[in-house]
Amino acid sequence: MYYLYLLIMKCQMKYLTGCFVLVLFIAVLPAGLGSQNVTRKSLLTIARLKYQGGGDWYNDPSMIPNLLNFLRQETSLQTADDEKKVEIMDQDFFAYPILFMTGHGRITFSDEEAQRLRSYLVNGGFLYADDDYGMDKYFRAMMKKVFPDKDLVELPFNHPIYHCHFHFDSGVPKIHEHDGGPPHAYGIFHEGRLIVYYTFNTNISDGWADADVHKDPEEVRLQALRMGVNIVVYALSGD
Repeated sequence: MYYLYLLIMKCQMKYLTGCFVLVLFIAVLPAGLGSQNVTRKSLLTIARLKYQGGGDWYNDPSMIPNLLNFLRQETSLQTADDEKKVEIMDQDFFAYPILFMTGHGRITFSDEEAQRLRSYLVNGGFLYADDDYGMDKYFRAMMKKVFPDKDLVELPFNHPIYHCHFHFDSGVPKIHEHDGGPPHAYGIFHEGRLIVYYTFNTNISDGWADADVHKDPEEVRLQALRMGVNIVVYALSGD
C-alpha cells in the first residue's frame, strides 16, 4: 500500500517561541520502508490529555502504545513506542499535532485552559475524544466553553475520515456495548477543517487496549485499530 506523506509546518502557535513542526517524510513509500536516518525527535506520538475534574483521563494505558504499533505496521509513519501525557497549560502543549482524551466522568477546564485549547485547535491542532461511558455531558459542556460559537455536528458516512486509509462505509464502527443503540461520531469544524472528532456509544479506544483487558473479539479489536489509523492519518492530512 502506497502513501504520499506530508511535511506539515505550523508556525502560528502563539505560545511557542519556535515552530510547531511535524515531519512525515515526503515520499511515496510502501509500509515498512523509509526508516533509515529516523531520529527520536522525528517520531510521531499521540498526546493524552490530562484534565481536571475527577474523570479517569489515564485509563487503559496500553491503548496508545498499541495504536502506535499498529500505525507502524499499516502505514509508513514512523511512530514512538508510547504516548505523551500533557496538560493544557504545559509549556510543550503545542508541540503535539494530535491530542487524545477519554474517561468515564467529569471534565473541567478553567477559562485560561479553554482559551489555550481553542488557540491550539484553530491553529492546526486536532483533538480526538472518545467517551468511555459517563463523560458525554461534561465533554459537551467543556467544548461549548472552548467554542461558544460552534456546535458538535454528526458526521456523515461519506466524510473523508472514514475513507482516508481503511474504508468504513457505515461510519464509525461499534466496538464496546454500554447502553445499546448505534454508535455516533460528531465533529467541530473551523474554516472547513475538522478540528475535534468525538465518538459516543462506541468506545473505539477500548478496542486498542491489550486483548485481555476488555476481551473483545479479535475482529472487533482490528476494526477499532483500523479506525484509529484513519483518525491519525486524517488528522495529519490537515484537511
